[in-house]
Amino acid sequence: MISRRRIIKTAAAGGLIIAAGGLSMPAIAQVRKIRIGYVSPQTGPLAGFAEADAFTIAMFNKYAAEQGMDVEVIVKDSQSNPNRAADVAQELIIDDGINLMLVASTPETTNPVSTVCESEGVPTISTKAPWQPWFIGQQGNPGDPGSWKPFDFTYHYFWGLEDVIAVFTNMWNQLDTNKQVGGLFPNDADGNAWGDPNVGVAPGFAAAGYETVDPGRYQNLTDDFTAQINAFKQANVDIVTGVVIPPDFTTFRNQATQQGFTPKAMTVAKAILFPQSVETLGTSGHNLSSEVWWSANHPFTSSLTGESCAELAAGFTEATGRPWTQPIGFVHSLFEMAADVIKRSEDPTNAEAVAEAIATSDVNTIVGRVAWNGEGVPPFAAKNVCKTPLVGGQWRRKDDGTFDLVVVDNKTAPNIPTQGVMEALS
Repeated sequence: MISRRRIIKTAAAGGLIIAAGGLSMPAIAQVRKIRIGYVSPQTGPLAGFAEADAFTIAMFNKYAAEQGMDVEVIVKDSQSNPNRAADVAQELIIDDGINLMLVASTPETTNPVSTVCESEGVPTISTKAPWQPWFIGQQGNPGDPGSWKPFDFTYHYFWGLEDVIAVFTNMWNQLDTNKQVGGLFPNDADGNAWGDPNVGVAPGFAAAGYETVDPGRYQNLTDDFTAQINAFKQANVDIVTGVVIPPDFTTFRNQATQQGFTPKAMTVAKAILFPQSVETLGTSGHNLSSEVWWSANHPFTSSLTGESCAELAAGFTEATGRPWTQPIGFVHSLFEMAADVIKRSEDPTNAEAVAEAIATSDVNTIVGRVAWNGEGVPPFAAKNVCKTPLVGGQWRRKDDGTFDLVVVDNKTAPNIPTQGVMEALS
């Protein structure tokens, strides 16, 4: 059911007339620009996730003009703050009258925006957050699976914790370790999902023969990881993992080095997705490992531009002078999905029609196939979640101080080629 305030806003934009008694009837037929809202963390500690936004939106605007699509993209910055994300989502819905919401980059942005849009009946496509924190994190009682319900307007595509567990353990299996894993889990949506003793990563690691040492939650932007480092030392940890924002991992890595903690592997999500985050560590960045959701090496093609992943990455570097980063592919794919949905929707200004078009999507994008067909997803999330492939990689430092991201494990996605093997930290 679309909220009353959504109906009022649509009426103000000319799409509906409010009749007596609160009922609505179609307005006189008229052409109206299709408005797309886009929310991402363009500033704050998660800003690296939005580095390709301007590049991608310029591409989409050019494509839309060439295709004769009368669309407008309205961009809002979540400032890496969940409260701000919810506020700007309301602004896009109430003040701008958007027809479709796109949102990306960690649960701190995707969740509040998706929750607002579901409440307001606004069709939404979300990505760049593991599906468990996104789906379970929005449930009224996340601890009670029996109470979980599907969403009517919000849809998400990305990988899940089961995929990162497989990728991480596949990489660690290439090394000779004692299989003791130290966990860095912050007190946020991602950290609480990853660190959950029942449905987080520890049970999956245990099934693969790895024991997790969890010293407890810490606050984002902490300046002292001594307690975690001491706990890892005491447990003789050979591997460090976690889901850490970039500035916190820089702090942890530098303090670990200063305090003589030298594990054989550091495999962390989120923090080292970006070349600049690794470059700030200098030689300490060599052979750090992480999940790889997209790279210039991936074998996919854009449904909008026909570019390969390598061509898209090269185009970004040519346009910006900066090295490619993983979010480029997923931000690009969001606008691939938007274009496809708008073209297929019976009425792009009607929320139910747009939501139906999203639900029936089947698009080969720059990040792989996106189709909400339930493949590989538990029944409770099958309607709203689509999984994309995940592999593992390591950063290799070059003589000039820059880094290459090398895919070292592809057991979970054999169609994505490897470029090397896992190496221990030096």
